Amino acid sequence: MLTQLQGDQLPQWIKAVRADDLPSLHAFANGLERDLAAVTAGLTLPWSSGVVEGHNRIKMIKRQMYGRAGFSLLRKRVQLAS
Repeated sequence: MLTQLQGDQLPQWIKAVRADDLPSLHAFANGLERDLAAVTAGLTLPWSSGVVEGHNRIKMIKRQMYGRAGFSLLRKRVQLAS
């Protein structure tokens, strides 16, 4: 499903998990079903945000300053970094 973009097979996979005696996978399947449409889209569509996932430039700059300055300096550093 992951490598061949076959998210339409997810409901069948969830049924197979429920038929097995694996409680940890049951919890995982419950989590998938909470937002089934988004998970199916993520497994089906060719677009990905994986390259930028987790890269928050503003947080990095803010952490570099260790809270020593106010918002105005943070704003100036963000503008200069662009």
